[in-house]
Amino acid sequence: MTSTTAATRETQAPQRTDAIVIGAGFGGMYAVHRLRCEGLSVLGLEAGGDVGGTWYWNRYPGARCDVTSIDYSYAFSEAIEQEWTWSETFAAGSEILAYANFVADRLDLRSAYRFNSRAQVIAFDEARQVWTLMTARGERFEADHLIMATGPLSLPKPIDIPGAESFRGELYRSGKWPHHAVDFSGKRVGLVGTGSSGIQIAPVVAETCQSLSVFQRTPSFTLPMRNRAISDDFAAQLKANMSGLRAVARNTFTGGVRPLSTRPLFSVSAEERNELMEDAWNKGALYFLGLFSDLLTNAAANEVVADFVRGKIDQVVDDPVTAGKLKPRGYPIYARRPCLDTHYYETFNKPHVSLVDCFEEPITAITETGLRTTQRQIDLDVIIMATGFDALTGPMLAIDITGRDGVKLSDAWRDGPRSYLALLMDGFPNLFIIGGPNGPSILANYIRLDEMNVDWVVDCVLHMRRQGLATVEATPEAVARWGQTVGEIADRTLYVKADTWYTGANIEGKPRGFHVFAGGLNRYAEVCAGVAAAGYEGCSFTARQSTI
Repeated sequence: MTSTTAATRETQAPQRTDAIVIGAGFGGMYAVHRLRCEGLSVLGLEAGGDVGGTWYWNRYPGARCDVTSIDYSYAFSEAIEQEWTWSETFAAGSEILAYANFVADRLDLRSAYRFNSRAQVIAFDEARQVWTLMTARGERFEADHLIMATGPLSLPKPIDIPGAESFRGELYRSGKWPHHAVDFSGKRVGLVGTGSSGIQIAPVVAETCQSLSVFQRTPSFTLPMRNRAISDDFAAQLKANMSGLRAVARNTFTGGVRPLSTRPLFSVSAEERNELMEDAWNKGALYFLGLFSDLLTNAAANEVVADFVRGKIDQVVDDPVTAGKLKPRGYPIYARRPCLDTHYYETFNKPHVSLVDCFEEPITAITETGLRTTQRQIDLDVIIMATGFDALTGPMLAIDITGRDGVKLSDAWRDGPRSYLALLMDGFPNLFIIGGPNGPSILANYIRLDEMNVDWVVDCVLHMRRQGLATVEATPEAVARWGQTVGEIADRTLYVKADTWYTGANIEGKPRGFHVFAGGLNRYAEVCAGVAAAGYEGCSFTARQSTI
C-alpha cells in the first residue's frame, strides 16, 4: 500500500455499521449470522484471507481436532446438521476447514467480511457512544457494538530463540503454516515443541524425512486417539438422533457427548480400576478421559492414572532412556491440556528419530545450518517451531484497545484478565467477548461455548434496542465477584498446580493465574441465563441520547 493510499483512507469518512465482529472463526461466523438475522448491519473483519479461524492458519502435517466431529460442529441449524457429513470421529484440520467454508457458503457469510484486514487500533468515542476502528491497512470503521471473536488460540508465540533470521534452511511455525505443500523427503528436520501440535506433527513428518530430531522441554501426557472412519450407517444414525445428542451435550460439563463418569477412582479396588483403565486405553482417549470423576480434585487419584500412562510409555518405547525422558513428571495429568495422538510414542522406535531433552541440553541459538544446544550443533534442513500460543488474553491484547476515560485494555488487564461472565468488562461499553478469559473456554467444547456466548450477546443487544438503551458494560462490583468465583473454583482443582499455557507460564512476563471457569459449561450456561433473566444483573446501561 502506498503512503498516498494510506493517507486517503485516513481522511475518508469511516464506514458505519450497527456491529463489528472481529474474527472469522466459528464464534465470529455465528455472530455475523445471528446479528444479520436480527436485522442489524454487520461488518466482519478477519486478518486471514478467508473463514476458518484457527483452522485457516493451522495446516501443519497431522493437524486434527481433539474434540469429536459431532461435537465440534454447529448446533443452531438443523439444515446444516443434516447436509454435512463427517468422515471421521476426530476430523482432520482440512476437513474442519472445509466445513467452515461449507457453512460460510451456505449462509453467505463472506459478503459481511473484509479479509486480510487486521484490526490494529480500536477506541471508544464517549461523546458519540460508538467504537472507532482502524485496520493495519488504514481502513476506518465505526459501530455501536464491538464483538471480539478473536479466539483463545490465535496468536502464536514469537520465536524466542536467537538467530532465526540467520537460518539458511526452511523455517516453519505450526500456528502459521504455509498454504502450500511442504515436502520433507530426504531432509533433516528439527521439531521444537511437544505440545498438542508437536505430538501431531512428529509421526507424519517421520514417515518421509531423512531424520527427525524432536526437541522436548516439558513432556506432555498424551493418550491414544484411536480415530476411526464414520460409516454411512452410523452417520445416518447420528443425523436421525441429532436433537437428542445436542440436548445431552448442552447439559454436560464439557458440552460434548463423550462418556463422563461420576465414579471416584478410589471407590473401586486397585484390580478393578486397572482393568477399567486398560479397557479404556484400548478403546481410546474418548473413553479414558472420562473414566474417573475426581482426577482434578484428588492428587492421589490423579497420580494413579498418571502412573498408568507412564507405564504405557515403557511398554511402547523400546529404548528405556528415551522412554524415561518422555515420561511427564512434576505436574498432575490433565492439569496441562491432555494431548490425543496417533502413534506418537511409536515414532521414537524409528531409527531415524531422536529425542533431544532440552532440560539436559537447552537450545541456545538457531544458526545458519540448524540448532545449537549447550552441548552440540545439530545440522538441519528444516526447523518446525511448534511452541504454542499466547493463549486466552494474547489475541485481544495484540490490538490497541482503548475504552472509556482513555483506559487501555493492556492496563486494565495488567495483572490478568478481568471480565464479567467472560462476556463484558467495566470501562469498555458495548464491547462483548466471545469465548474469552474467565469463562469455560479451553475446558469446554469451544463451538458449543461460542453459540452460547453469541446468543447471550445478541439477546442483550436486542434488549437494549427494545428499551432504547445505548450502552452496556459490567459494573466493577460484578467483575470483582465473578473473578472471585472463578478463582475460588480454580483453587479447588489441580489446574493451579502446573506451570502451563493455561496459567500463562509459557509467556515471559505474563501474569500467572488460572483465568478459566472450571465449574463446567452446563453450570456456566445456567449462570449466564440467570443473569439475563434477572434483567442483566451486574450490568450497567445508559440511555440512548436524543437526537432532537
